[in-house]
Amino acid sequence: MPERTVDRVWELLRTIPDPEIPVISLVDLRVVTDVRVSGSAVDVVLRPTFSGCPALEHMREEVGRVLRADGFDPIRVTVDLTRSWTTDDLDASTRERLRGIGIAPPPMRSHDLAFDLAAPVSCPHCGSAETTLDSAFGSTLCKQIFFCRSCRQSFDRFKPL
Repeated sequence: MPERTVDRVWELLRTIPDPEIPVISLVDLRVVTDVRVSGSAVDVVLRPTFSGCPALEHMREEVGRVLRADGFDPIRVTVDLTRSWTTDDLDASTRERLRGIGIAPPPMRSHDLAFDLAAPVSCPHCGSAETTLDSAFGSTLCKQIFFCRSCRQSFDRFKPL
């Protein structure tokens, strides 16, 4: 039986894909912010990308399922809405994985969100800056749809939040 440690819980949580971007885990996306272990009991804190995130209940269920399957019980998953999630927390490897699946990663935020949203976006397929905004709303609340005039591909851009 595996040890009941905080490190083991983080290891298990890294296996849970984000429901909307499955090549990135909840840990990579920085949705999981805290883990506490006491014996076989676990407390996990989630900070959703949006306060009304439609996938939040699914994420809570997946955390419970994965940890329970490894012998943890009881499991308490709480949601922290006191500090907003931000794309600035994404590390370089997560940003590169987004690009690798055809999603333009978000820029680091400035003090002006309108400026950030209007800044040029490089195509994740060919690297060209010859892109145009097709829709401010993408397949999920956190994305926009762009079109690259160079390679003629549409792509999602993760909004800077």
